[in-house]
Order: sequence, then C-alpha cells, then structure tokens
Amino acid sequence: MTPIRLMSGFLTVGGWTLISRVLGFIRDAMILAYLGTGPLYQAYVVAFRLPNMFRRFFAEGAFNMAFVPMFSKRLEGKQDPDGFASQAFAGLTTILIGLTLIAMAAMPWLIYGLASGFAGQEQFDLSVEFGRIAFPYVLFISLAALLSGMLNAAGRFAAAAAAPVLLNVLLIGAMAVAAWLGGDIARALIWAIPVAGVVQFALLWVAVKRAGFTLKLKRPRLTSEMRRLVKVAIPAALAGGVVQVNLLVGQQVASYFDKAVGWLFAADRLYQLPLGVVGIAVGVVLLPDLSRRLQARDDAGAKDALSRAAEVSLALTIPSAVALVIIPFPLVSVLFERGAATVDDTAAIAVAVAIYGLGLPAFVMQKILQPIFFAREDTRRPFHYAVVSMVANAVLAIGLAPVIGWIAPAIATTVAAWLMVALLRVGARSYGDVARFDSRFQSRIWRMVLASAVMGGALWLAHVSLSNFLGMPWIRAFALAVLIAIGAVTYFGVAHVTGAIRLGELKQALGRSR
Repeated sequence: MTPIRLMSGFLTVGGWTLISRVLGFIRDAMILAYLGTGPLYQAYVVAFRLPNMFRRFFAEGAFNMAFVPMFSKRLEGKQDPDGFASQAFAGLTTILIGLTLIAMAAMPWLIYGLASGFAGQEQFDLSVEFGRIAFPYVLFISLAALLSGMLNAAGRFAAAAAAPVLLNVLLIGAMAVAAWLGGDIARALIWAIPVAGVVQFALLWVAVKRAGFTLKLKRPRLTSEMRRLVKVAIPAALAGGVVQVNLLVGQQVASYFDKAVGWLFAADRLYQLPLGVVGIAVGVVLLPDLSRRLQARDDAGAKDALSRAAEVSLALTIPSAVALVIIPFPLVSVLFERGAATVDDTAAIAVAVAIYGLGLPAFVMQKILQPIFFAREDTRRPFHYAVVSMVANAVLAIGLAPVIGWIAPAIATTVAAWLMVALLRVGARSYGDVARFDSRFQSRIWRMVLASAVMGGALWLAHVSLSNFLGMPWIRAFALAVLIAIGAVTYFGVAHVTGAIRLGELKQALGRSR
C-alpha cells in the first residue's frame, strides 16, 4: 500500500467514523435531554458499557489484534485465508454464546462489580434489567468485528467503518418513535441496542461475501492454527482486560459520587470524537498494512507507513487536544445542555473534557505504537506495559478520590495513558530502525505543535470576544461554529505556511478515498 493509498484508507475510515460520532453526539444529546443525568441515564451508561467492555476485550481489543496479522499474512501468501477465518469464526461464536448465557444469569453480580456504589438505589435494579436486555449485543458485534478484520486485511475499509453508523441511526430512531408515541424512551433505547448488533452483523456478512471470501459454518476444533491464534490472543486478551479494568476502576470510583458516572461518560463521548476519527482509523488501516509489509520483508515500507500514520494522526490530534483544553465549556454547552441536562452538568462535564483532552495525543499514539508489536504477533510485552499502566491508574483514581472527588478517574486515565505511550516507545526500540519515525516526521512534528499553540491563542481570544453570544440559548450554536472556524483557519493556515501540513498531499489522498 503506497503512502497515498494508506492516507486514503485513513480518510475513508475516518470519514465514516466522523459520521458515526456526529450521530453519536445527536444520540447522546437526545438521551441527556430525555433522561437527564438521573437513575435512568446512569443505568443506561452501565448497561451499554457492559457489552461494549466485553466486545473490546474479546473482539476488537484481543481477538482482532491476534487475528488480523495472522489472517493478513495468510491472505498475502494465499495460504487458505477462508479456512483460517472459518475456524476462528466457529471458535469465537462458541465462546461468545457461553459468555452471553453466563452473563445474563449473573447480571446482578456483574452490575455490582461495575458500579457497587449503586447498591440499594433505584439505578441498581434498572442497571440489572437494562444489562440483561443489552448484553446479547456483544455476541453479534464481536462476530461483526471479526468480519471487519477480514475486510480491513483486504484493504476494504468502507463497509466496516460504516457499520457503526447503523447503531446510532437505530438508537436515535427508537428514541424518536418512542417520544412521538408517548412510550417508554429508556426501554426503547435499550431494546434497540441488540437489534443494532444483528443489523451490523448482517451488513458485514454481506460485505465479506461480496469481497470474495467464503466463510463456512464449522464445528469448533482446536487445530494447530487455532492453538497458535489462542497463544497469541491470550496476552492480547489480558492486555485488553487491563484496559477494561481501568474503565472499571474509574466507574467504580465515580459510582460513589452523585451523577459522576453520567458526567464522565458524557465527557468520554466528546473526546472520543477525535480519538475515533483519527486514532481508531489509523489503527485499523496500519495493522494489516504493517503485517503485509513485514511478511514481504519490506522494512523500509513499514517504517514509511508507521511515520505517515503518526504524521497524519498527530496533525489532527494535537490541535483537537488544544481545543478540548481551551474551549470545553462552550463545546459541552452546545452539544449536551438542553432538556433535563442543566448548566451544572455542563460545568462538570467540561472539567472532565479538558482533562481527557490533555491525554488525547497519548490515546492516539497508543493506536500507532501497538501495531508495531501486534504485526509481529508480539502481544506479551504490550500486556506487561498495560499492567503497569493499570496499577498506576488504580493507585491514582482510588488514592486521589478522597482528596479531589469524582474527577480523580479522569486524571488517572490521562496519566496512565501517557505512561503506556512511554513504555511502548521504549519497548519498540528493540525492533531497530523500522520502529523509528523518519526525518520527515521529526521535522514536521514541532511545526504542528507551533501551529496548534498559535491556534490555542486565537481560540482563547475568540472565546473571550464571543463569550456573551456563547451564553445565549438560540445563538450559542452559531457562535460555537464561528469559534471552531476561527480555530480551523488559524491552525491549517499556520500549518501550511510552516510546512507542518502539505495541503496538496491531503488533496491527492482525498481524491483516492472517493
């Protein structure tokens, strides 16, 4: 894959992810407007996070980190990729069916493990009810993640990137219909989650067939290939589990503070926009590309792909982080403050957004550095680094909570993310020159920082000038749009003049991504 094709892949995945995240904002704004930040909303947050936590653990985080490099190499070498994928599909299906049945039976204990602060309150029983309805989502979305891995390995990114759009469309539609009919909006929302999983799986099943792959339904067998997959996947699963433990620790701490679970979840949704559009897009495209290059012993091409991935992602991530730190309040106010969501909720969410913003480059850099290890089927060292990060996160979240309150988990998450990046960066040196960024990246990164700093100053001045308009209910959205436009023009203008970004390269990649 040439650098331009690699960038066009980033833009394809990033474009669809952007659409999904914008719809996600509409979804979250509707949920907050209808449910507020009370028991129904907090129960929804825990119930929705539960299957997503297991999805990241079994599918996107662990299974695909092992599956995609192995499948990519078989696809590159024409070593029966369909048979390998069929065996993996059978094994994953068996595990997920068992997990789903056990989880639904043990739901009260799972909810206690996720949010013990809810015990004895209305949101605990609601979380158990909602969790049982939503959990089957993990079965279908995890299998859909495997299908996405197959498509990404073949360089077909559009269908896999578009599938999450369906989730938000269905959830928004369910709430709108329930509100129109005067029905139970919260339960309509929860029931739409497993339905969305089925629809996403069906879309990707068709896309895999059209891509020329043939998946056969087989009885699961522990063949030598599956033993190798399990051997590689277990450390990745443990690493993925550490990430989920970090989320669990944060949610546990937050559950002891009124409304904090909802505040942190809303802040998470906001910083996930640039993370999803940039970091996830880069990770999805980079891992199979690095795997193919290493299979072909193209070390120079692997280094170039890694450097371009870092260059593209940080060119967009650094200014996004600055914006989240400088103007979190107007962002949260316009996106979430309406209906049952109050200005006090906005103030709390904005604080968390600014703290997460400080960690945003670290979250993205993890997506860039981890494929260096995973492409070589090395999942053990990232697990060891993740354990260190987990311990740091737990110590900070639990230790700081009595001192600074509910915001401790956000601070702990950001510090642990930067620690993880430092460990990955040091560990990657053992792979030699191929794991180092090239001179072009080294020269452009500081120009990106300069352009972002200039943009931050422009945003601060514009925020002060527009503060009155940003507080007016009917004008604040337009004022925020002006504020964002000022930031974007300033950043891209300075970046182009200093050579941090070459607009001609971006234009060429956009042409390829259409």
